[in-house]
Amino acid sequence: MAHFVIMGCGRVGATLAHALEDSGHSVAIIDQDERAFRRLRTGFGGRKITGVGFDQDTLKQADIENAYAFAAVSSGDNSNILATRVARETFHVEHVVARIYDPGRAEIYQRLGIPTVAAVRWSADQVLRRILPETAIKGDFREPSGRLFLCELALHPEWIGHHIVDIEQATEIRVAYLTRFGEGILPGPDTSYQQGDTVHAMVVSTRSADVARILAAAPLKEN
Repeated sequence: MAHFVIMGCGRVGATLAHALEDSGHSVAIIDQDERAFRRLRTGFGGRKITGVGFDQDTLKQADIENAYAFAAVSSGDNSNILATRVARETFHVEHVVARIYDPGRAEIYQRLGIPTVAAVRWSADQVLRRILPETAIKGDFREPSGRLFLCELALHPEWIGHHIVDIEQATEIRVAYLTRFGEGILPGPDTSYQQGDTVHAMVVSTRSADVARILAAAPLKEN
């Protein structure tokens, strides 16, 4: 079980809160308007905190210091980005994502290393794939036999600097492409995984759990 903090209790935030709680995790949800919590179902067991999501004291009330991930999904782009930066830079939350309505701004923040989801292509599933390990490897495309699927992978920070071929050999996957600075690139023999990259790979369905486990840990040290 992990702890998640959500900023914004609109339909998106409430959906995320319910999905995370149903997965057995603890949840704290923040909103400036106490009435927003009416969107939460009866019996919701998470924390409901009235306040500004980028305020450090408010975030501490949400137990941000023990959070596995932070999702800013309020209706304000600036608030979402500011809250995400505070969560990452002040409280060192590794897994963060911000919902952005303006696709152009979303691309700019993506280039700065802040994971964003533009509202024009947003869905609760997209956000969950970025913060919840067990859903991060369900895949975006599955070939007809069902044996292979294309998915977005999460890597431990210590994979940064390693060649893509090293990642493939360690996991028995095939990296299809990388998203870097908002653009897709095809990896070559000398391409290395960089901070901010998103890795998209073909994975054998029966090995998905092993792949997730290997990449969630630091690469093995060579003797």
